[in-house]
Amino acid sequence: MSDLTEILDDEQSLSFNPTDDDDDEMLHEHHRILVDGGQEPIRLDKFLVIRLHRVTRNRLQNAIKGEFVKVNEKAVKPNHLLRPHDVVTVCLPEPVRDMKNVEPEAIPLSIFYEDDDILLINKPANLVAHPASENWSGTLANGVVHYLQQQGLPFFGLSHRLDKDTTGLLVVPKNENARDKLGKQFFHHTIERTYYALVWGEVKEDKGTIRGHLARWKNDRRIMIVEEDGSRGKHAVTHYQVLKRLRYVTLVKCNLETGRTHQIRAHMKHLGHPLFGDAPYGGTRIIKGSVFSKYLAFVQNCFDILPRQALHAKSLGFKHPKDERWVQFESELPEDFTTVLERWEKYVKYV
Repeated sequence: MSDLTEILDDEQSLSFNPTDDDDDEMLHEHHRILVDGGQEPIRLDKFLVIRLHRVTRNRLQNAIKGEFVKVNEKAVKPNHLLRPHDVVTVCLPEPVRDMKNVEPEAIPLSIFYEDDDILLINKPANLVAHPASENWSGTLANGVVHYLQQQGLPFFGLSHRLDKDTTGLLVVPKNENARDKLGKQFFHHTIERTYYALVWGEVKEDKGTIRGHLARWKNDRRIMIVEEDGSRGKHAVTHYQVLKRLRYVTLVKCNLETGRTHQIRAHMKHLGHPLFGDAPYGGTRIIKGSVFSKYLAFVQNCFDILPRQALHAKSLGFKHPKDERWVQFESELPEDFTTVLERWEKYVKYV
């Protein structure tokens, strides 16, 4: 069976809205669990948190409310008390895929660092990290599987992901111990992750923290929005610091306290400063500056050079899974990012 977290965390997955009109015949069974005969009464959501590793209780509760989880073939509430011999099923629109059997493909990888336990890759833009809906091949994971097979090693999955057009460092475990140790650090948010982002406008404060639950926009599930009242979505915290002010745009450093889908992109948009070039979040519109033809041509030229969101996963810090010593890795900004940054620096200097 597949790991439920692969489906629930996928960018193309459902938001588990209870009002979604899903046909049961289109669902695929991912888990069927027979409750032990000696089991004391226990809440369904609590039971699944224990049985399905790495899936949060909030996400499971949404799945139960969306009737993707049933007990004895009946829809129930998250607080439903399970009894001995109950049958719990988890059915999702995605077909069952064994993520441990990702097909190997000879995809070029930019290896940043490697030892017997971990592999760090400097991911380029325009590369999906992991197989998912409509992208079952041609991903970074497919390339990693091929690379590890050359060493006679199995694939233990990716410890985390980056958006398709986000560049930067991504760590991959090379054995079971590394997978578990890294997984715990990501789960407990003790991994130090630093991103550089070029955003529209003049960020008012030199540093700050953005807090706000992130949920999928009801009109387009590919886009995340901030729910300030916390009525839905997942708790998310981003710390930012201004590195360079360029009048029309600002270079900021972002540190993730949590790691949610599109977290920096959605949080900076919420702050009023969408990432430069980030089309889904309004970053391909001129947010700051004149409408004179010279300026419009300059901005369009920057978009042509950097046809994606200006976001780079610059550094990773964590306890090494072998001996728990702290290790820190830092990468350079990619050429498209640095070129656009240099152009903005020259533009504000001479205009």
